[in-house]
This record gives sequence, structure tokens and C-alpha cells, in this order.
Amino acid sequence: MTGWNTLKRTGCAAVILAAAVGPAFAADADHGKTLALRWCSTCHLVANDQDRVSGASVPSFYDIARAPGFDDEALKIFLADPHPKMPNMTLSNSEIADITRYIRSLSE
Repeated sequence: MTGWNTLKRTGCAAVILAAAVGPAFAADADHGKTLALRWCSTCHLVANDQDRVSGASVPSFYDIARAPGFDDEALKIFLADPHPKMPNMTLSNSEIADITRYIRSLSE
């Protein structure tokens, strides 16, 4: 099973990198906010208008957006293979781009 997981992760990373160097498409920050509220708001402060946050020790999306060296491509790769405490979410390339665009918009 480990070999399959490695292959799956490598494949996801390759698809994301290919999408990143391919023709750019317009990411939708509003859709990214909707997705972030669904998947991320249990632990992260995603938006000022969200109801609850349980993870006080995790960075807010505002902190992430304003972090020195914030990098869209690194965030896209991270979202394709999130850390273990994150929900088991499977996001499409366009959903990853939308969430990344939303986080980027918080620094503008």
C-alpha cells in the first residue's frame, strides 16, 4: 500500500506542476473562500465572517497570506498533499488554484 500512496502523491505533484507551467486560467477567489470555509475553518480563521475556529495555535489565512516569502506554487503543492492533521480532502487543480487565489487576495 505504501508504494501506491507514494505513486499517488508523486502523480498529484506532477499534475499540479504541469498545470502551473501550462496555460494560466483565472482562479476564482470567491469559490476559494467557499471551499476554505468548508474544509479549513474548523481549525483556521479563514474569513472575518466565519462562525467558529477551534485551532487557536494554527495560523489564520490572513497570517499565511502576509507571511514573508508566501509562494502561490508552494501552497498549491502543499494543498495537493496536506499535512496529516488536515482533513482527508481531495481537491481538483482548479479548487486548489481557487483557494490559493483566495489566500493571495487576503494580502492585497
